[in-house]
Amino acid sequence: GGTARAPRPTPRAGRPGRSVPVRLRIPAIGVDTPVIRLGLAADGTVEVPPITADDRAGWYRYSPPPGSTGPSVILGHVTVGDHGDGVFRHLGRLRRGDRIEARLENGTAPRFTVRSVRTVAKADFPTEAVYGAVGRPELRLITCGGPRSGGEYRDNVIVFAAPDPPHP
Repeated sequence: GGTARAPRPTPRAGRPGRSVPVRLRIPAIGVDTPVIRLGLAADGTVEVPPITADDRAGWYRYSPPPGSTGPSVILGHVTVGDHGDGVFRHLGRLRRGDRIEARLENGTAPRFTVRSVRTVAKADFPTEAVYGAVGRPELRLITCGGPRSGGEYRDNVIVFAAPDPPHP
């Protein structure tokens, strides 16, 4: 499970020529995953990665790539059907100060530090906090969480991360 309603993409989003994320590393929880591109589903929610054994994270392509100004949004599953654990199974274990690295197609690898981890009911998804404008590159990682009923999780786990401070 794990859909997150997104605001309608703006025309400036998805500009060609930007380098896109191809890999995501989160050492604290053992994540090192290829990143695929996701768009919008028919109902206006963000697509989720396909349910496959080789589960991968997916970048919402109407959000800025990691390292560009604005909130870059990457989604992943907590479980993948009969295949077992998803790539973001342990996302909720992240703590303030944990490191995240996104590798882009052009070879750069912006680094981020976890600022907060929130679990929210899907019904109360904080669209503005996740997708709203910010004046610096930030990263949002989203998966499902909380109790499960009928194959659906009640909550979303959202990690908010900001750029690492520049090293002197």
